[in-house]
Amino acid sequence: MGDVLAGIHATWEFDADSVLIRYERGIRSPRLLQSLRERRVPHAALSSVTLTPGRRGTVVLRAVPRPGADPLLEAAAGQLKDGCDPYRLVLPAARETLAEYYADELRSCLGADAGDPADRFLVAAPKAPMQFKAYDGRAGFDGERISFRWFWTGASSEKWKAGDQTFPVTDLCGVEWRSPEGLEGYLRLLPKGPDTAVPASGGLTAPATGGTVTGLQPVIPRPARADQDPAAVIFGLGYGPVHESLPFAAAVLESVRRKQSAPPAAAALAAAARRDPADIAERIHHLGELHRAGLVTDEEFSAKKAQLLAEL
Repeated sequence: MGDVLAGIHATWEFDADSVLIRYERGIRSPRLLQSLRERRVPHAALSSVTLTPGRRGTVVLRAVPRPGADPLLEAAAGQLKDGCDPYRLVLPAARETLAEYYADELRSCLGADAGDPADRFLVAAPKAPMQFKAYDGRAGFDGERISFRWFWTGASSEKWKAGDQTFPVTDLCGVEWRSPEGLEGYLRLLPKGPDTAVPASGGLTAPATGGTVTGLQPVIPRPARADQDPAAVIFGLGYGPVHESLPFAAAVLESVRRKQSAPPAAAALAAAARRDPADIAERIHHLGELHRAGLVTDEEFSAKKAQLLAEL
């Protein structure tokens, strides 16, 4: 298609295999959309396209993503308000005919499996590093690990006793986000193991399926309340806003899913390829000392040194 359709708060650019959505950064634009800036949505990530009447003489064009295709919506778990929906394009009612044309064009690009859940994320997650300020601590994510640094003014005694926390994404099975716009909002990490389930009043985000499992009872009990759980930070008025905490949760969820789907052999090769240069240098230095002491021949020294250098 290659055309551009400009609406309120966003502009859609239609390409051969995707839609590039750019969000406006005006003061009236939702802060979540401003923080996302732009997103490329492959046609393969969509299940349908709708066009419905909006408020005050507008129409709403919406691309409906497939379940499991977008880490942002998976983390949000249906808690986003309509105004923050990144897949809505609001247009003046006078442009309804044009909107219907683009809706039909986009529908014609959907694949035969559009009605099926996606087996992996097809829309890119927000990029790390990122951080935000919660009520009881500061959360940070560098792409490999999540850190919680507690505030003495807000953290519970349970969290102070546990101390600041660091969680490698390889030790997690999911993340749970409860909107700060509701009561008792929080971001909670779900470590691997028999204690990853949460009480029936909550939901467990299952990265393997992209869904929510409720009513599970943990074998090893975890704190029922997020303010007592060292694997969680809690929100409050002015803390953990949606435009900061939700992209954070989506980035963590995408990283967890990606680490889980990586083939073990490939992960082992990647780990071997990332040998610490300082460790290699120390081993070469030790090898040189053995060579100077006459305990290693010239040929053995040269061969072993080349082998160590090849590991860098």
